[in-house]
Amino acid sequence: MNHHCNKQVQVQHLGIIDYQTAWDHQEQLLADIVATKIANRNQPSNQQVLTSNHLLFCEHPHVYTLGKSGKEGNLLVDEAGLRTLGATYYKINRGGDITYHGPGQLVGYPILDLDNFFTDIHRYMRLLEEAIIRTLAEYGLDAGRIDGLTGVWLGYDLEKKQSNGPRKICAMGVKASRWVTMHGFALNVNTDLSYFNYIVPCGIDDKAVTSMQAELGRAVPLSDVTERVSYHLADLFDMELTKSTHGL
Repeated sequence: MNHHCNKQVQVQHLGIIDYQTAWDHQEQLLADIVATKIANRNQPSNQQVLTSNHLLFCEHPHVYTLGKSGKEGNLLVDEAGLRTLGATYYKINRGGDITYHGPGQLVGYPILDLDNFFTDIHRYMRLLEEAIIRTLAEYGLDAGRIDGLTGVWLGYDLEKKQSNGPRKICAMGVKASRWVTMHGFALNVNTDLSYFNYIVPCGIDDKAVTSMQAELGRAVPLSDVTERVSYHLADLFDMELTKSTHGL
């Protein structure tokens, strides 16, 4: 175990960015971190290089992505239908089923070397969810988890385990390679929810999706939400957020 832990996380705000471009950027950052980890193995501990951590925030143009465990049948439109919607479609290497990304949705991609924090993917997922739950609480939205399902939900009484029409507000899917994470979460802030009608979201067909805008009855500035999510992630993971030096 490398005892030199780097809690600094470089934050990048990428704005609206093509899905593939963002994915390539994630893969590159992950590859760089993994290369450092492999090189460190052959060095005495006083010569090991700290691995970097990154947190990318962005929005994507309309896109559907299918995870490794997903079924293609959960996309309910064909190529012509996708063109009509102005949407693209990717099969990708994260966990989870199908999801939608689009404008007005806050997408967060933590590229973290978990050796710098803790090596526990389950705990990692729960803390990502917790950051979103705490963020939503600041807007007066009472969100939580549903046993056995990832992501963050509204309309589910966690104490009584009763559902009053559970609605998913944040989807999550991650991949880790040598304890370095990629992909992440997608929080519906001012998302056009009609795009979810063309998929069986995350393979679950009896639960609705929602957004902060739909719940609050007003649009919420994405930059405010990003700031609050950043704050809670830093707090929960004990990170020190810095401005990124990486260009795209």
